[in-house]
Amino acid sequence: MTQASTKQNSRIILETGIGTDLYGKDYTKAAIRAVNDAIRHSSLTLFTELGLDHQEMSVQVTIGVQEPDQLDTDRIAAELPRGKATVTATKGGQNIPSPDGSTASVIATAAIEAFYPIDQTRWKLSNP
Repeated sequence: MTQASTKQNSRIILETGIGTDLYGKDYTKAAIRAVNDAIRHSSLTLFTELGLDHQEMSVQVTIGVQEPDQLDTDRIAAELPRGKATVTATKGGQNIPSPDGSTASVIATAAIEAFYPIDQTRWKLSNP
């Protein structure tokens, strides 16, 4: 078995966030705020502690808003400070219409998953 065949992408983190645009009905702005909310809950110290290259990390971002086709996924991906990001837009989140119906407050949700190729031969569970 070769070294490369022992590696598999393992999810090393899952974070969630919420973001809003209260007055502009800007889905991308709400999504970026949701991503920023999620990443501010995390500190990936394992890269420094274990000497891992964060460029090998892949990041999957899923954004839920009422109008997914209104998202600029490239702008959202640019918010991620590390790894190779892919953004998927899906129906979710919430719109809260203004009392007069002229606009809506937009609520976006974000799920951020980070994956890293882990060499399974280097780790094993020990007996308690």
